[in-house]
Amino acid sequence: MIKYSLSCDNAHAFEGWFSESADFDRQVASGFLTCPVCNSAAISKTLMAPSVSTARRQEEKQAMVMDLARREAIAKLKEAVAAIKANAEDVGEKFPEEARKIHYGEADARGIIGQASLGEVRDLLDEGIEIAPLPVIPEDAN
Repeated sequence: MIKYSLSCDNAHAFEGWFSESADFDRQVASGFLTCPVCNSAAISKTLMAPSVSTARRQEEKQAMVMDLARREAIAKLKEAVAAIKANAEDVGEKFPEEARKIHYGEADARGIIGQASLGEVRDLLDEGIEIAPLPVIPEDAN
């Protein structure tokens, strides 16, 4: 798309978007292009500053893309954590005890969530009990 700064014979300034330069010429020749203020069909291009891509603009675009990707990742992470919480039993501080019972067949297999100290986590892992921490989502930490 090409953006032109335009004006009519009554000096009303406006912008127009065209798929190519020839589109502007065809629309002016056919009388299709008119001033949005006075409806004059005597339209001409005016001087406009070119849109130059600078390193700063590229950095701004990259920052916007990264921010969007971060927001999407956080949204997906929130969905995953919500699904885990919805399908697991919260056993609170009894997590290490319940995880062992399930691992050793003393309790029915089921999804559980809860709290464990760093030492308890190490002990569970040393016993071969597969556990994983739920991520803390940045917005939730504030």
